[in-house]
Amino acid sequence: MSAPTDGPVTRSRLLLGLAAGAVAFAAADTYVVVLALVDMMQGIGLSPEQLQRAAPIVSGFLLGYVAMLPLIGRIADLRGRVPVLTAALVVFAFGSILTAAAYDMTTMVGGRFLQGVGGGGLVPATLALVADLYPVHRRAIPLGIVSAVQEIGSVLGPLLGAVVLAVADWRAIFLLNLAVGLVLAAAIAAAARGQVVEQRGAPATSGPPPVVEQGGAPTTSGRRDHLDWLSLLLLLLAMVAGALVFQPPTQLLTDLTWGQLFIPFVDDGGRWLTPVGVVAIAAVVLLLVRTLTARRPLVDLRAWGRSLREADLVGATYLAVALGGVILAFATADPKIEVFSEQGWWYLLGAAIGTVAFVVHLRRAEAPLLPRGTLAARPAWGSVVVSFFVGAALIAALIDVPLFARTTVYPESQLMAALVLLRFLAALPVGAVVGGYLTRSLPAGVVTAAGMLMASGGFLAMSRWDITSLESWTSTVPLVVGGFGFGLALAPVNAAILASTADAVHGVASAMVVVARMVGMLVGISALTTIGLRRYYAEQAGVPPVQEVCPAGTTRCSEYSDLLKAAGIAQEQTVFLGAAGCALVAAVLALVLLRGAATRGTPTRTGLGIG
Repeated sequence: MSAPTDGPVTRSRLLLGLAAGAVAFAAADTYVVVLALVDMMQGIGLSPEQLQRAAPIVSGFLLGYVAMLPLIGRIADLRGRVPVLTAALVVFAFGSILTAAAYDMTTMVGGRFLQGVGGGGLVPATLALVADLYPVHRRAIPLGIVSAVQEIGSVLGPLLGAVVLAVADWRAIFLLNLAVGLVLAAAIAAAARGQVVEQRGAPATSGPPPVVEQGGAPTTSGRRDHLDWLSLLLLLLAMVAGALVFQPPTQLLTDLTWGQLFIPFVDDGGRWLTPVGVVAIAAVVLLLVRTLTARRPLVDLRAWGRSLREADLVGATYLAVALGGVILAFATADPKIEVFSEQGWWYLLGAAIGTVAFVVHLRRAEAPLLPRGTLAARPAWGSVVVSFFVGAALIAALIDVPLFARTTVYPESQLMAALVLLRFLAALPVGAVVGGYLTRSLPAGVVTAAGMLMASGGFLAMSRWDITSLESWTSTVPLVVGGFGFGLALAPVNAAILASTADAVHGVASAMVVVARMVGMLVGISALTTIGLRRYYAEQAGVPPVQEVCPAGTTRCSEYSDLLKAAGIAQEQTVFLGAAGCALVAAVLALVLLRGAATRGTPTRTGLGIG
């Protein structure tokens, strides 16, 4: 594949820039909820004291983000990068408006799930887009930039949430998501059409292949001579009626005439068994029928249905069950006090059953979700393994650095504790860009190993922190070094799997790397929490009774609190030490498994052909 030149290069950079911006915006939304969670709970009738009941709001997003990634990545291989990018943004926007209008836990979790599906779907499609637009020896820097922009989004997310919450309520955050998501979807579609037009008018060797359509799959993203006005009208009716169901205006509810539209047909019938609810349901049903039967529908659901079948929906369901069980087992637990939630072992049992079913299905299916030979090359499956351990180490910084800050110098301020982590997160995108640049001239395994060794060194320094360490400027050094090291490892891992797999599976291969890192984060926090809690209980067992430490007649004193705080610090030190070990394992595996990844030249040959 030749590099884009002249006119096409401008369009390619614009398209990739818009896709990377979409990834960054979705990443920002992941962290917005950190500040808005209490307000969101109150919006659906939960009090701040019921924080444990808000776990599905977080786990619902993670479930959509991770469990659907392989399917979305495969569809991106079959249908094309741009259709998946635009569809993911539309799903993200729809999930945002559903979250904004939510009146109970069910609708809010459903909205967050759709946001996760849309936001997660952007990542593999964007990584595969880089491989489509750039030859092997030029991919590393764009991959580094995409990773950097994504991490910048995670840094800016809490700041964006704080700004919006300063001038409006939490619903405004998701209404902003709606607007930005739709604008980005339209911009990406327009940029892709322009690129295809330029390529069609250019010599055959002057640019990259079209990215709107891949693998011979039909696409509906070309120009339309006819707009389905009936579908548009039904969509508008469904949106208006649905908005009235979710957030009915007080003036209409209290009006003697219009208020009858919101009275259920039966007792305890709920909002959907009201006249306005029935209108909304009917409009949605008619819209679905129209899109399935119209000659030129507003959304070609028939083509998307074919893509789902071709992408192996059955296999994707088995894998989603497996991943979902892992996610729910770990994500619904409180990492400060427990490894699993109360139902964690049942979730893991479901995950095991899903895994067995998926493996059996892969052996029997003619066209499985993960085509045979996709990860046959050592650097391909090695990238997945390395990504798992990168995630297992990374989560310790994301979770335990703020916890350490709360335990020591900022016991009353969650915001100040989070700002300590900002030093780590700010260095991460810088490392991502540098990692992409270095991968052009150095082996991917060497760059990854160097980054993870830096991360391991940063964690080792953190494991020696005491109660006063964060008060000194020297605490910034391991945070910056660690963040830079993690960033350094992102681009070469992605470059290695793209260089070691065929063009036809870049989407699903990229998805597997992202999934591995997310699962590594969940498993890592569980394992590290287990180790840390054992150290905490051991330290706590050595604390003398409060009567021996505090003056007679008192139940707590500063001296006793300091002893308990020392036990908490010992717990975090142990977690950091364990994270240093995970980072060191990732470094060694990168040197061994990513060796031979042709990220600087001709890609390696796999079971599917030239990658």
